[in-house]
Formats: sequence, C-alpha cells, structure tokens
Amino acid sequence: MELRQIAGVDFLVFEGSSLSPEAWEAVCAHSSICFAALVEGELLRPLALRSSAFFPAELAQILKYKGKTNPDFTGMMLHCARSASRFALQREPLTVLDPLCGRGTTLLCALSEGYNTVGIELDSKAIAETDAFLTRYLQHEKRKYKREALSRTLRTGGNISQIRYTVSDCAEHYKQGEVRSLSVLKGDSALADEMIGSSSCHLIVGDLPYGVQHAPKEGKRLTGLEALLERTLPAYYRALKPGGAIALAFNVYTLSRRAVTEQMTRTGFTVLDQEPYQDFEHWVEQAVNRDMVVALR
Repeated sequence: MELRQIAGVDFLVFEGSSLSPEAWEAVCAHSSICFAALVEGELLRPLALRSSAFFPAELAQILKYKGKTNPDFTGMMLHCARSASRFALQREPLTVLDPLCGRGTTLLCALSEGYNTVGIELDSKAIAETDAFLTRYLQHEKRKYKREALSRTLRTGGNISQIRYTVSDCAEHYKQGEVRSLSVLKGDSALADEMIGSSSCHLIVGDLPYGVQHAPKEGKRLTGLEALLERTLPAYYRALKPGGAIALAFNVYTLSRRAVTEQMTRTGFTVLDQEPYQDFEHWVEQAVNRDMVVALR
C-alpha cells in the first residue's frame, strides 16, 4: 500500500484479490472511504459508486439521550463485522442482531444501510422510546410502513412481546415487496437463539454495559460483566449463522479485552486478533476507554 500521485491527484494505492465489478460495488457500498478506480495498464478505470443507503444516515443521529453510542462508531462496528464475515459480498439483505439494543442505535444504523434488524432489550421504557421515535420518523418522512405488536410463548416457557416494523424506502418498492424489517423483542438475551431462532442472523453487533451504573441486574443483585458474557455468549453463538461475525464493544476500565476474548473462545467463537482487529481501543471520556472485539462463528 502506498500514497501515489496520479495526474496530479493523490491516490492511496494497494493490491488486492481479483474481484468482479459486482463485488467491488459491494465493497465500496459498505466502506467509509470511496474506492475510485482500478489500475489497468497505464489507465485508471473508474468504479461505479453504489450507495448502500436505504434510509438517510440521520435516522440514527436524531434521537438524543445520555450514554448514547456514537452512530459513526456503531457503523464502523457493523462494517467490520460484515467485512470479516463470510457474507461480506452478499448482495441480498443481511440480518443484524443487537442482543443488548437499548434505544436502538445499532438497529437504526443497520436499517439505514438496508439490513433487516432485530434487537433484544429488557427495559420496557427503552423499547417504548425506540417504538415512539420510529413511528414519528416514518410518519414525518411519509414512509410506507406496517407496525405490528406481537407476543408468543417460548419453548422453555414464558411469553415475550415484540414490536415489528416492515418498511421500505419508497411507496413503489413497498408495493413490490422490496421491504426491510426492524424488530425489538422484550426479554433476556441469554435466550437469544430461542427468541429469534438458531442460525438466523448473519451479524451480531452490540455494546456491553460500560460501567456499574449500566451493569446488568438479576432481581436486585448486580452481576459482573464477565458473568454476563458467560451467561449470554452461548445463545449469541447459536443465533449466529456459520460464517457470521460478532462485534462487541466494551469499556476496558470495567472489562478487560482478555476476559472478552477468552470467554468468546471458550464459547466456540474464533477471535480475530491480527491487525487491524487489535487496534480499536480509544478514549471516549474520563470513565470510558472503549475497545472492540470481532469474532467469527
């Protein structure tokens, strides 16, 4: 890889595997940079730029609240997981699960890029805020959509409730059945595979709780973040398709990278520890130094 000036313009030049034009389009659509051209002999062949936008990127930016994860970082997690997975070049819509979805930043980021999205959350208030926001947004933007409130009984017992949106980027596509879905299920993500089905999602993207004030609770007792991983990762593994990828962010001040990678490995995931997957740690604020782990099933 090198910086090279071509016809007075600076290009970052690198060599890569031979890809079809369709594959290059797929790579470009989910990259934070623009792949401009292929070098062919002494000439540059421009690459068509195919936008992945299904909804405007602002969808994930509008809702404001304390502790919200930066949607740009969430988008990077999504792209890293997709790039690492077996489904990186698949043109059909993928399904993304956020098993700790909160107020839905990951779900909204993924929907805006044309993914089908599923979130799991225990907090009824957070689910209600996500539901109310999405309804207001779709109505304000005059988008065609269908909202359903569903419930069902799990095989192991107990009922779960679900809010499901079926949406499209325009009325014509909605009529043609070119739609995406966003669902939020109320329940314990340790039952993720039973709630959404085994091997049902291509990617898992989520933020682990960053501190004691956000820590998971069982009844009134706080549980450790390592215990949370031990309890939930097996369900995440079963919910993910073979070849799928998981990207989890966490605060290294409250949970070490080693603890995350070791628990993932014990669960059966293959942790990606080579560059650049070791270089995501960064400062967020005084109490948060964030890192991310990407792993494959």
